[in-house]
Amino acid sequence: QGKFTLLRDTRTDGSFLVHHFLSFYLRAGCKVCFVALLQSFSHYSIVAQKLGVSLAAAKERGQLVFLEGLKSCLDLLFGEEEQPGQPSPLQFLSTSDLRALFDLVRMSLTPTDGDSWKGPVLLVDDLSVLLSLGAAPVAVLDFIHYCRVAVCCQLQGNIVVLVHSNEDSEDEENELVVNSLCHHSDLILWAEGLATGFCKDVHGQIKIIQRLSLRQAAEQDLVQIYQYKIQDRNVTFFARGLSAAVL
Repeated sequence: QGKFTLLRDTRTDGSFLVHHFLSFYLRAGCKVCFVALLQSFSHYSIVAQKLGVSLAAAKERGQLVFLEGLKSCLDLLFGEEEQPGQPSPLQFLSTSDLRALFDLVRMSLTPTDGDSWKGPVLLVDDLSVLLSLGAAPVAVLDFIHYCRVAVCCQLQGNIVVLVHSNEDSEDEENELVVNSLCHHSDLILWAEGLATGFCKDVHGQIKIIQRLSLRQAAEQDLVQIYQYKIQDRNVTFFARGLSAAVL
């Protein structure tokens, strides 16, 4: 509880980690606020069904609060309001202020009378889209800071955020956000594409960084590296050099 997990991908697609955490927390009985900026609800729902979770049922029973960013953007840009009088969570498209998005997260995860969920979870896929939509890096970092205070500290919940990164990128704003989040996260799951290129038996490698130095200044971060292969319903992990391509 109270942990901030950063999902980072470079030269590959790390969305399989988002699907894992979404299904994991729903099965665990947690209240989940999912800020989905990259794909539609039907996309996440189809993948979740393969993992044995129904997102539609979770929404109906109030366990899942789903913000469909693509649809909300269109509604805001073309003047269509889902609920008249209610401010759009993506108001920053016109006001450069992420406060409305934070208010959605806080209200969604604050427990009410009769709630029996085990703990609140904020899941964001992916944070880099906010920068592409025009939000300033400082505004994005402020949003994450306030979410950490509200969700991790006050509500003792967890936050899982996906960001894209590329060491050779000229997108300085995105790299600034990624590096800042790395310094503040409790756990980093960094999915990377293989330097040698495509391989049908190995889809990439994942670096697991446990930020022990965040808790104790003298401690060294614990780093583990595995390779993985994405299958239809799960992901297989193995030590480097032990894939079917080598053995």
